[in-house]
Amino acid sequence: MKLKSIETFTTEAVGFVRVTTQDGAQGWGQVSTYHSDITCTVLHRQVAPWMLGQDITDLDDLLDIVTEREHKFPGSYLRRAMAGVDTAIWDLRGKQEGKPVAELLGGTPGLIRAYASSMKRDITPSEEADRLKMLRDTQGFTAFKMRAGAEVGRNRDEWPGRTEEIIPTMRRELGDDVDLLIDANSCYTPDRAIEVGHMLQDHGFCHFEEPCPYWELAQTKQVTEALDIDVTGGEQDCDLPTWQRMIDMRAVDIVQPDILYLGGICRTLRVVQMAKAAGLPVTPHCANWSMVTLFTMHLLRAIPNAGKYLEFSIEGPDYYPWQEGLFVETPYGIEDGHARITDRPGWGVEISPEWLAKAQYQLSELA
Repeated sequence: MKLKSIETFTTEAVGFVRVTTQDGAQGWGQVSTYHSDITCTVLHRQVAPWMLGQDITDLDDLLDIVTEREHKFPGSYLRRAMAGVDTAIWDLRGKQEGKPVAELLGGTPGLIRAYASSMKRDITPSEEADRLKMLRDTQGFTAFKMRAGAEVGRNRDEWPGRTEEIIPTMRRELGDDVDLLIDANSCYTPDRAIEVGHMLQDHGFCHFEEPCPYWELAQTKQVTEALDIDVTGGEQDCDLPTWQRMIDMRAVDIVQPDILYLGGICRTLRVVQMAKAAGLPVTPHCANWSMVTLFTMHLLRAIPNAGKYLEFSIEGPDYYPWQEGLFVETPYGIEDGHARITDRPGWGVEISPEWLAKAQYQLSELA
């Protein structure tokens, strides 16, 4: 089975990919969000030439060939572009077999527990508590994540005292029967991260994400070793040897690959296997309502070392205006704190024709 064409439909924020084989089979995937127009240019220039006309049966090997041919470009854009073709091929396979991708991966469709994930820092602790309580009471969420510090903040808070206020406020307002998670987004030096970590432990938090600059694995390891709370990370990492090092050195307690940052399902499965061998759970990063959350839902229903929950963004059009109108029917309903994977083939979703008609289009195909 060989690829005849790769098409992209993109805006600056999000880009979808359609692959077609020589026998006419098709599948839809997505490159990573943010500067997706640039990523789609990379896809057509540096990924498509190595994949068109090639047998896609051994997708792992084909993705390695792309990596090898583009060895001078080991960074994020190439992986984000590869992910678009990878995820489209998984959709194609599911449609050919009449199965959801979760089943192709060894799992089943069904429900998966989600945590309500806040992306906002420009919100007071009391306002954050109010909207999380509303989600608890109306949608049944039993786990919540909020933000600490400033993003890559060099120990600064979003404003003085916000972190010290939000930690006890969340526990007091949301009660003792929910899981509380927090994300520092690379804010802290190890000493300050450990100080914040003790506050988190004192208030029963269970997940401390990316406490130190994510590229400083030794710093994160210091925090992990000093605290009882689970220290987590990995969302930004797209290099497989770095993943192996992170896991071998036990820099974190829970690994958090992002399927689209990392290069697709196949490469994420390699990280899953690394983590499984080390006895570590996988709670992927998926912070918006593009297809990345859907991909993650299917993955978590299939892998043996899945973490406790799915990350589920709670942000609407005020924060992510570009995620409106992407699908004919949204795959992101919440039922008593759980998301649902249907038994529809492939990813089980249809991209909005109206959205596609307005997107920037590009085609790579065999001559």
